[in-house]
Amino acid sequence: MSEDFDLDAYLARIGYDGPREPTLAVLTDLHARQVDAIPFETMTPLLGQPVVLGLADLQAKMVAQRRGGYCFELNGLFKAALEALGFKVTGLAARVRWRMAPEQPDGPLNHMTLRVDLDNGPWLADVGFGGHTFAAPIRMTPDVEQTVPASTLRLVPHGASMTLQTRLAEGWRDLYRFRDEPQSAADYEVYSWHTSAYPSSMFRAYLISERLTPERRITLINNKFTQRFTDGRVVERVLETPDALVRVLTDELGLAPPTDAETLFARLPTE
Repeated sequence: MSEDFDLDAYLARIGYDGPREPTLAVLTDLHARQVDAIPFETMTPLLGQPVVLGLADLQAKMVAQRRGGYCFELNGLFKAALEALGFKVTGLAARVRWRMAPEQPDGPLNHMTLRVDLDNGPWLADVGFGGHTFAAPIRMTPDVEQTVPASTLRLVPHGASMTLQTRLAEGWRDLYRFRDEPQSAADYEVYSWHTSAYPSSMFRAYLISERLTPERRITLINNKFTQRFTDGRVVERVLETPDALVRVLTDELGLAPPTDAETLFARLPTE
């Protein structure tokens, strides 16, 4: 895979010009830079367009065209970049539990995450969780609180699986549940199709985007724009026009919308 990857273009896209060795410091820097430069966004499935996971397509969309993507795209791109730098990376699959009641049963495998093996053990890296993007990899060690910029995380054993949780003001909340089992490209094709094309998939009905910078977490859900700053401030507003929506996408999220403002705004659900 890595011989077909334009590493220089990717690194320019995320603004990285540092060392190119497979170390924790490099992994951590790349992780933070990608979630800042290449946001989570669901415009492709919202517009009824196919999500294509080929490496050339991922580079064209997210590097050349300055778009974002969802987990299978974002982590697929990140995996290719890490492998091009000499990291040992394994793709995993997870069941999203964000915003689910604790007693609610698990849903399907619908999220891609990554295990990165370093000299000091395995690390969980994930630049594609749009519900609560996190800025840095964490050790794959259970029952240890790990603080990264904008998040405090932990992994909790659950039978043969582990649950990734984040600590919010009201307590610990599940993000997703996964097993440490390698997944193939064919697996991700199936999971991604269900996530993006299944008639009742939320990504066909909702515009969701999230960018995590060193200063703030920027979230767009349909026409609700929210900024959560590191000093605790939360600023929210409703985007009432197509032009306002596109200004947020371009100026705040750094994205190049794939269609005109009116078409995109018309796809948003009405109350």
